[in-house]
Amino acid sequence: MGDPREELRERATADGIEFFLAMFVDLHGKPCAKAIPFSAFDMLMDGGAGFAGYAAGDLGQCPSDPDICAVPDPASYTPLPWKPGVAVLHCDPHVDGSPWPYSPRVILRRQLEELAEQRGWVFKTGIELEYSLLRRGADGRLEFADPLDTSTKPCYEVKGLTRMWDHLSTVSRHLNTLGWGNYANDHEDGTGQFENNWHYADALTTADRAIFFRYMVHMLAHDAGMVATFMPKPFSNVTGNGLHLHQSVWTRAGEPVFAGDDDPHGLSGTARHFLAGLLEHGRSMAGLICPTVNSYKRIGVGAPTSGSTWAPAYVAYGGNNRTVMLRIPEGGRIEHRGVDGSANPYLASAALLAAGLDGVDRELDPGPPVDDNLFTLDTDQVRERGIQHLPKTLDRAVEELVQDDVLRTALGKIPGGDFIDYFAAVKQQEFDDYHAAVSDWELQRYLTQA
Repeated sequence: MGDPREELRERATADGIEFFLAMFVDLHGKPCAKAIPFSAFDMLMDGGAGFAGYAAGDLGQCPSDPDICAVPDPASYTPLPWKPGVAVLHCDPHVDGSPWPYSPRVILRRQLEELAEQRGWVFKTGIELEYSLLRRGADGRLEFADPLDTSTKPCYEVKGLTRMWDHLSTVSRHLNTLGWGNYANDHEDGTGQFENNWHYADALTTADRAIFFRYMVHMLAHDAGMVATFMPKPFSNVTGNGLHLHQSVWTRAGEPVFAGDDDPHGLSGTARHFLAGLLEHGRSMAGLICPTVNSYKRIGVGAPTSGSTWAPAYVAYGGNNRTVMLRIPEGGRIEHRGVDGSANPYLASAALLAAGLDGVDRELDPGPPVDDNLFTLDTDQVRERGIQHLPKTLDRAVEELVQDDVLRTALGKIPGGDFIDYFAAVKQQEFDDYHAAVSDWELQRYLTQA
């Protein structure tokens, strides 16, 4: 094998790169970066880029802590197709020379390395990232970018697709320029909602690409005078934005572990155990895969204007059934439909992997699949079948998260405790801030009620 550092130098030189964006994310998935000129390439690769971690976001630092040093991963090199001469390098934050255990990318990388070393497996993921395109009207209020997008059933509508052609075709070309393999672009179920699909990869690469994709879509929308949002539920009467996460496990030699004929859906016995683990930890992982107050307005709500929510409310699995949390679209992979657009893809992937492996280790049985449309069943019917509802608010989800010892162990230790408690404290404060704010709904309902 060649020297990754020198191979990166050669690629960047051939691509005419003038600046690297040394990028990492905070707990919430917010990308942070410094622009490093190519002339400082050796300095960047030798010591990384320094950041005041407390200023960057929630990464377990206070103003008196040493700087975070963002150490680039040469394999993550990604040129910006819309801005020639600039490339992203995803980084692993370090402090005092060691990987920083608060970093979501560090957490996922550690899990994947342990998976390869201890089991000889590779965790692969593919994602479907839904987003909405908006504009600010003359009065400053948000409105849909396409004023003609008013159909009651806009999903896959060719006119709505074509009116946003400039944006969607640009995204498609950029994905293919990057070598990601764009294979579909469509108008999704909600007004102003779209999706661009690309091929799966190992979980770390897919998480890096999710961060880059959200950044790219935001910037392309901005340059076109629009606002892009991956917010789980930006409008109460419109379908919310998911980050559907497809999972499969492979041997290091490239053999599929999940494919088999142990059940009618084309899953192996190992895959069924993995599936059962996802169910076992379905409620407790909600705080990680649905990590905002707004997340819980996407799941389990009434039908929007299009006629269906499409977001799972129940911890259940089935075949090609889009009302369950875990869907098996074809043999060899499992789709988690509960992950939403606000999720940190590193932490979401880490949580799903830990839950699935617990099912494998304990040889859990997922039981029979659910074939019914769960949204047509009343609460008593669902309860009679032993199907659990996902938590209904962020604070409830956080309460369950901290009780899950499997997720606690998987997310690892931090100075003085466990990462899961730090995450929970940040999210509990987020809920408390939300709960303290008085909404228009409350004023309208209670102002003169008594």
